[in-house]
Amino acid sequence: MRRAKITIIGAGNVGATTAHWCAAAELGDIVLVDIPQTGDMPKGKALDLRQASPIIGFDSNIIGSTDYQDTHGSDVVVITAGIPRKPGMSRDDLLATNAKIITSVCEQVRTTSQHAVIILVSNPLDAMVQRAQQVTGFEPHRVIGQAGVLDTARYRTFLSMELGVSVEDISALLMGGHGDTMVPIPSCTSVGGIPVTQLIEPERLDEIIKRTAAGGAEIVSLLKTGSAYYAPAAATAQMVEAVVRDKKRVIPCAAYCDKEYGVGGYYVGVPVVLGASGVERIIELKLTAEEQAAFRKSVDAVKQLVATMAKLV
Repeated sequence: MRRAKITIIGAGNVGATTAHWCAAAELGDIVLVDIPQTGDMPKGKALDLRQASPIIGFDSNIIGSTDYQDTHGSDVVVITAGIPRKPGMSRDDLLATNAKIITSVCEQVRTTSQHAVIILVSNPLDAMVQRAQQVTGFEPHRVIGQAGVLDTARYRTFLSMELGVSVEDISALLMGGHGDTMVPIPSCTSVGGIPVTQLIEPERLDEIIKRTAAGGAEIVSLLKTGSAYYAPAAATAQMVEAVVRDKKRVIPCAAYCDKEYGVGGYYVGVPVVLGASGVERIIELKLTAEEQAAFRKSVDAVKQLVATMAKLV
């Protein structure tokens, strides 16, 4: 059986670690790509990772390249390219620079991998995935943003730390834009089937939610010289697996919503069924009035970001 071909654009911390997770899980053959100015760096990382295969026990063909021709015919293209956040920098500060980078990358992907599913990781996420779909012209269901898996993982981690229970027993959902305006859905958050509202007082739960929303900034402030990459890469690899193995996973992703939730043609975080063709279905929840108001506020923030981006590209 033919192995899936997975291209990862951007061989920095997030991209290389995504390649690591994907290779270890034997999700397919991997092409790690970066700009020509990086020289042989992608080749070095790819060779290093491939030399781990006899130890870990995985069979994947892993190459590094600065030539998009090596990515031809990819089944999944992961885009992590762009400048990372630095201390004191918001995701929005990245908008102008990363929009230009994503435009350049997607022009190449449009030519080399016309049938791929694209997974965007670059920030500010919601605007970047919108830009990627505009540039490639791919069907919206084949262009997705990785944010909800990461945000939910952070939320579950903090809940686990608070309650002293396994993360495996915590089920949670966050919607909306990636960042400060993300929307927790308490009615969809449980611990071993027990509603989280029965285990944590509202005031403390609000504090955990605020920490989740600032989860990326917290790591940036601790690292000083970079941003998070282990968890973002693991979240991306989970999405890649859902596509290449047609898992039909129900997970939150930045997906194109038109009539869904009354969004009107923007990418926002919603629960989806993720499979071989990308977003196979958007799941519409019955939100409470409070959840609906918070979601609308988050969508409005995404719309403002996209409008600002339109003036810059």
